[in-house]
Amino acid sequence: MTPVYEDNHIIIVRKEAGEIVQGDKTGDTPLSEIVRQYLKEKYNKPGNVFCGVVHRIDRPVSGLVIFAKTSKALARLNEMLKKGEIHKTYWTLVEGKRKDKEAEIESWLQSDGRLNKTRVVEKDSPDAKLSKLRYRVIAEGDRYSLLEVTLLTGRKHQIRAQLSSTGTPIKGDLKYGARRSNPGGGISLLARKIEFIHPVSKQPISVETDPLPEMLPVLNSQNIRN
Repeated sequence: MTPVYEDNHIIIVRKEAGEIVQGDKTGDTPLSEIVRQYLKEKYNKPGNVFCGVVHRIDRPVSGLVIFAKTSKALARLNEMLKKGEIHKTYWTLVEGKRKDKEAEIESWLQSDGRLNKTRVVEKDSPDAKLSKLRYRVIAEGDRYSLLEVTLLTGRKHQIRAQLSSTGTPIKGDLKYGARRSNPGGGISLLARKIEFIHPVSKQPISVETDPLPEMLPVLNSQNIRN
């Protein structure tokens, strides 16, 4: 966990692959508790410290996560999230190459809680939800392509399921068809950028984090697409 932005109402941190945002059945210490402890020690606060979870990203995914330091900020950020007013941009390294270098993927997704997996299904399948994302190819290497992805809907495992179902699984994502795992068990998916209007000050906030190390060889290749 690395703090990348903080003010009186919010803190944005970079989550590393393997960290969980909220507590689960594993009993592992969640990021929310790590951030709470960080704030407690930084400001030498007695008693409980408020740290509200605004959104989550999957355990094997890295990148930016917003936490609220006040109940006012949490309530407003939750409402903004529902309205689609928090804009997240992802970078991901995928196996192979995309036919279209910029496109929108639309499919119906069904989440299976027992397997903790999301499937692409027919429109009339039970609990199927329309899911959309937009991507563009940033760079291409011999075996992998670097994509920038913008979610147009927010479904569980959406990027992982949709990219895999269209022929380019995310590097390291064995659950969704990758050929091999990454060292450390993470996948090459990064919540790279977050943009929104501050819930209290109303100022525009734009925070970006560095690419994953495995993305750099492809990014620095000659096949850059602007």
